Amino acid sequence: MPWKVSDVMEQRFRLVERREESGESIAELARRFAISRKTAYKWLERYELGGVEGLQDRSRRPLVQAGRTTEVLEQWVVDLRHTHPSWGPRKLRAWLERKMPELKWPAQSTLGLILDRHGLSGRRKKRRRATPSTQPLAHAVEANQVWAIDFKGWFHCGDGTRCDPLTVSDAATRYLLCCQAVPGCDTQTVQSQLTEVFRRYGLPERMRSDNGAPFASTGVGGLSRLSVWWVKLGIIPERIEPGEPQQNGRHERMHRTLKAETAAPPARNVAEQQQRFDEFTRIYNGERPHEALDGDTPADRYGSSGREFPETLRELEYPAGLHLRRADQDGKIRWKQARCRVGGALAHAVIGVEELDDGVSRVWFGPVLLGLLDERQGHSDASKKGFSQWPPLQSPSGLLARRPLTMQDQEEV
Repeated sequence: MPWKVSDVMEQRFRLVERREESGESIAELARRFAISRKTAYKWLERYELGGVEGLQDRSRRPLVQAGRTTEVLEQWVVDLRHTHPSWGPRKLRAWLERKMPELKWPAQSTLGLILDRHGLSGRRKKRRRATPSTQPLAHAVEANQVWAIDFKGWFHCGDGTRCDPLTVSDAATRYLLCCQAVPGCDTQTVQSQLTEVFRRYGLPERMRSDNGAPFASTGVGGLSRLSVWWVKLGIIPERIEPGEPQQNGRHERMHRTLKAETAAPPARNVAEQQQRFDEFTRIYNGERPHEALDGDTPADRYGSSGREFPETLRELEYPAGLHLRRADQDGKIRWKQARCRVGGALAHAVIGVEELDDGVSRVWFGPVLLGLLDERQGHSDASKKGFSQWPPLQSPSGLLARRPLTMQDQEEV
């Protein structure tokens, strides 16, 4: 009868033992053990070559696998992963295909197996995500339409010094325009750094930020001295809603990669940390494939703005029909025998007042709507130098809490 799986090793050994003790022929042994002569020859030969171990079942895996990744290609993948520890199989494959398109690279799943085999595969924890928001990111479809600016949270270097990285990126192409450790987070420092960026890349149409200083303030229209400077340059400030970082998700995602590749752990001092930032910027812009760009790098998509940085600021231009008033050093303008406060950030700036038919006036700073003056509410009796004081500007439809309104929004007000 055929051999049972449970005692197959015993049967093979008895076959060999019978052959050695009785000297029976192969044909007789085959009939006795109910196997073919070919099988009997096979096990006798394996016993002769390997002893009892030779009677074990061998792997059915082929000695040569068609399409198997060569050791050289596998080592290139491993070396690239060591160079860029945060890159996954998709980015590794895209980079290799760009650099050596003449070679046939393994599939993404195969690269994942290679990383697993070498202990280089890290499993990310599943994160709960909020519902994606298309506003105000939907219009960032071309280079220099929207730039994002923020501080990537400060940290201490190895020597205990504080490092504050200021980052600026193009929202459409993900090009990292600036990653600089600055000595402070004040208006003068940020403006000085942005001046270098503007001189190199030109001016964007809009600048997106959070609601913190020095990018924004709690004053009229949320404008700070820095964002007032942007408006004078022809840049519209745009702020995300408080507590909604996903509205600037592209920039925030870059920050996560920046931290993983440059500050975990931090460098010994700020100078060495800046060298890491510079190298990260070079690789992030010119080498690292971006999935949202169909495997292209940000440098493949980005081009400098055609709007050059003006070394001398010009006065803002207003449409015909607006009444122009220059704010005093306290940020107030005179309007109809009264004073209206537009904010200290707008000291000495030219403000436009647009009268409407219903007794309400719109107050503009360039293209940014600061708020509304309602003449029907009147103004207080408190006077100074013959002028009384208007009530604070009203925020139209509550929209100023999200971002400064512009003349493009006029129909929505």
